[in-house]
Amino acid sequence: MKSLGEQLQAYAAYHHDPRNTISHFVGVPLVILGLFIPLGWLRFAHHPEVPYTGATLFYFVVFVYYLCLDWQVALWQAPFTLTLLWLADRVALWPFRDSLLVFLAAFGLGWAVQLIGHAFEGKRPALADNILQIFNAPLFLTVEVIFLLGYRNELRARSKSTVEPLSGKS
Repeated sequence: MKSLGEQLQAYAAYHHDPRNTISHFVGVPLVILGLFIPLGWLRFAHHPEVPYTGATLFYFVVFVYYLCLDWQVALWQAPFTLTLLWLADRVALWPFRDSLLVFLAAFGLGWAVQLIGHAFEGKRPALADNILQIFNAPLFLTVEVIFLLGYRNELRARSKSTVEPLSGKS
């Protein structure tokens, strides 16, 4: 498994334009929310404090992956995704039609906003070359915030993109 620095380096090669990065701060949470809603329809058991759903199972697996990459960044990221998970679980309990509409709106708008960002960037999304990059987007955003707050300078140095900017629009 590649290190977090290597993962961020690969992801950063597609995200140099600040407008693209900003679009991801809107789009990525919307896509995550949208993804969690239909996964929340898959209810294995209902426990008042912790729902056992496809969304919680998916989040747990991805969180373990994040912990393996960098436990500190994973812990910084967790409250944001857990909030989205909680919100999506509330929506998943709504009548199906209403829940479906929120899913379609969040998921569609999230991807549209990010594609607009990539139009500014002039590059296709990273997941066009490696679908697994989709899992790195939340970490990339978390690391951006951590760097803005002045933390993890050693990670910043390791994750600086040495990759030449990609050519071609998509």
